[in-house]
Amino acid sequence: MEGQTRTDDIVRVPANARERFYDSRGYGRPAGAALDLAPVEAAHLLYRGDLDSVDGRGFREYLSVGDGLAVRFLVYKDLRDRGFYCSPTREGWSDAVGPDDAADFLVYPRGKGPWDGVVEHRVHVVGERTTIPADGLDGGVLAVVDEESEITYLDTSRAPVEGTTDHAPPTGVEATLLGDRVVAWDPPEALYEQGFYGQPLDRDDDAVQLSLVEAAYLAGDGVLDIEAGDEPDGRAAVIARGREAEGDRFDRRLAVYTALRDRGVVPKTGFKFGADFRTYAAVESVENLGHSELLVRVLPGEHAFAPRDLALDVRLAHGVRKEMVFALVDGTADDAGGPSIEWLRVQRLTP
Repeated sequence: MEGQTRTDDIVRVPANARERFYDSRGYGRPAGAALDLAPVEAAHLLYRGDLDSVDGRGFREYLSVGDGLAVRFLVYKDLRDRGFYCSPTREGWSDAVGPDDAADFLVYPRGKGPWDGVVEHRVHVVGERTTIPADGLDGGVLAVVDEESEITYLDTSRAPVEGTTDHAPPTGVEATLLGDRVVAWDPPEALYEQGFYGQPLDRDDDAVQLSLVEAAYLAGDGVLDIEAGDEPDGRAAVIARGREAEGDRFDRRLAVYTALRDRGVVPKTGFKFGADFRTYAAVESVENLGHSELLVRVLPGEHAFAPRDLALDVRLAHGVRKEMVFALVDGTADDAGGPSIEWLRVQRLTP
């Protein structure tokens, strides 16, 4: 059986192709008794020996024709080998495909096919050297093919981070700006014990040291009264010190810290995990503190990911029993007047 490529990059297979390939195995899109195949489907049928040729070319010759076809073929073959029916995303072939769809494949639940109308995963295929704009990760599965043709599947989703921590710290706590941190010398016990703000200076000392981000947030809520030398506005001095050390990154981290606290989530430094924050969804007291659930990395909204960096972050988070979340801070304002933040969750997936 042979196929011929039409002008729209579709491979038409005549005769009884629909019954043989679509009805029984979910390949292509019916065209009467014939069948239209996307190039990756044609390549897979050539590889299996179900097609003899396409335009007179066998599997090896055909695989080198399309740009990126070899990488897409590796993922398509892997999904088929795992027992999934999957379809290339071509407009008009499925109601689940829109005109600007960035996914490469629709993957159906095991035991179902394109005729059932149920999609399990939307898969976007990239090589390990391809950068991916953050706004291109829209809740599908990223299939990364490395230089040895091994495939890593990363499940992405856009979902806000929420918690149940409800703590209102006291106001008017005196503190001092010291270099790149702030120290509250005699704070109420609840500041650290219930609110999990800062870190005790010493086990036998009441003083609590706070990061610049924590201090800026607390001063903005009137919790801290910060003494900063000759500077009349302690909070402004803290923010200036943060910007001096980190540039625009400090403002992004402060925006994310504020958003997390406002959502009932307690953020603490994630430095030892290579992230900006680790988070706790429910804190009643430091004595009964549970395990942190998320690692949060703060990035500008226009950030482009390198697949290697994504895989590294996700693997590290998984290794310490956490989920990786990227907080993408846009320059536009949200409904409350602050920076708009998108929460991108990424986890490793085994299909």
